Amino acid sequence: MSATPAPPVKTGLTDKILNGVERAGNKLPEPFMLFLILFAVTGVVSTAMAWADVEVTVPGSDEATVIKGLFTGEGLTWLTTTLGENYIGFPPLVTVLPILLAIGISQHSGLLAAAIRKLFGSSPSWMLPYVVGFVGVISSIMADSAFVVVPPLAALVFKAAGRHPVAGLLGGFAAAGAGYSTNIFPTSLDALFAGITTSVMDALPDFEFTAVNPVSNWFFNIASSLVLGVVAGFIIDRILEPRLNRQGIGRDEIAEEGEVATSGESAEQMRAELTPTENKGLIAAVIAAVVLTAIVLAATLVPASPWRNEDGGFLPESPLLDSIVFLVVAYFIVLGLTYGIVVGTLRSTKDAVAMMTESLKEMLPFVVLAFILGNFIALFNWSGIGTWIAVTGAAALEGIGLTGFPAVLGFILLASCLNLFIISGSGMWAIMAAVFVPMFALIGYEPAFTQAAFRVGDSATQVITPMNPYMIVLLGMLRKYEPGAGLGSLMARMLPFVVPFWFVWTVILAVFFFADLPLGPGNGIFLG
Repeated sequence: MSATPAPPVKTGLTDKILNGVERAGNKLPEPFMLFLILFAVTGVVSTAMAWADVEVTVPGSDEATVIKGLFTGEGLTWLTTTLGENYIGFPPLVTVLPILLAIGISQHSGLLAAAIRKLFGSSPSWMLPYVVGFVGVISSIMADSAFVVVPPLAALVFKAAGRHPVAGLLGGFAAAGAGYSTNIFPTSLDALFAGITTSVMDALPDFEFTAVNPVSNWFFNIASSLVLGVVAGFIIDRILEPRLNRQGIGRDEIAEEGEVATSGESAEQMRAELTPTENKGLIAAVIAAVVLTAIVLAATLVPASPWRNEDGGFLPESPLLDSIVFLVVAYFIVLGLTYGIVVGTLRSTKDAVAMMTESLKEMLPFVVLAFILGNFIALFNWSGIGTWIAVTGAAALEGIGLTGFPAVLGFILLASCLNLFIISGSGMWAIMAAVFVPMFALIGYEPAFTQAAFRVGDSATQVITPMNPYMIVLLGMLRKYEPGAGLGSLMARMLPFVVPFWFVWTVILAVFFFADLPLGPGNGIFLG
């Protein structure tokens, strides 16, 4: 007797959309090849425009910018003589690598994980969703490690408090991913974005921009982090956890604490409670932070401080603001070393070097990608295509009346859609910054504001795209509680975070825009 064939599984609209995103995303080349293709296309287009004698005049400039072609004698000479300079001079490398060395000590000494566990472990049950939301949002300080550290820790503290561990697991991941581009602390991502923004500002050499540095969006980031942390907590507490409880998911299949530990982390490392030694380490790190802050204030607040500008102040530009990378590096190194020495994870200079080396290893893919990124952006600027797109694009926006905040909304929406396919924030910003930073400058916006708007569109949708590799990691964690869980159901549970994050974050940007609030020290919204 032959077996009765199983009825075909019906695919819902959500699954169809997600499957379409996955198929489309899988057809994209990997980032290095993508930018190599873009480099070649830009070279061909620039050459055709050069042969056609295309030129453009930037408003306010007396001289026209003539498009130069890559595949000409001049272009090939430029490429062969500046290839290494375009790479080594790529601004993100100058800022990101030193900060990564310092963060490596704070991360691998155990300081960052201990601080997160302290926040979790000292919170009452009713406050846990909001603590998870806030910690998830600011966990980008640990870079991609946040995606594999925060969710299982959140699951553990939810379980210990008698709450649904899956709510902690999914909520921690959603907060870390949907709020990835913001933080109350300056991070390597801020340095990365600022470096890319700076590198494309050469498309309009006659414009006077306020310099962009790792704290150019700091005030905006602080406001965003605090509000988004509350939003994430509310969604976990009022939407996600009640729904899980109604469905009865995972309540009778809760894993042991050791099972929740992620690959490369033991159950001992992933527990929520701190040992007495770790508590001493955190106290010592706080004391070190206070002492270092006192030293910085003493050095900068005296009237004759060399870190003041010519007018005796700090804004809009000064040696102090130019020293932001140094200050970030100093804090991470001092606090990481202090904690590591107290808890015993750092016993010699050799240990510190190993921690920094490990941190750089994790960033090697970007160091390789930076080779083609730097040359792509350099070609964009040198050829004049970036200037031409900016001028014609700005004229087109003004021609159809799409200026002001509606233009910003369109930009954010475009970034959110592209984020479904291009997960690399640095890669997507390199593409969009080359076009939109000069274009928005021509309709009156500072580069720092365009960068802030990109942050809104860059994060929210990455927790629902199958192109995010950490979705697979999260699925593995979820299956410890819910063995039958699939990628579609996981994405469906992330959806309640996407729209509120996108909407609230856009409202925050609108408040800064219409109130003309500073985005960071010395960085405003409007040119002039």
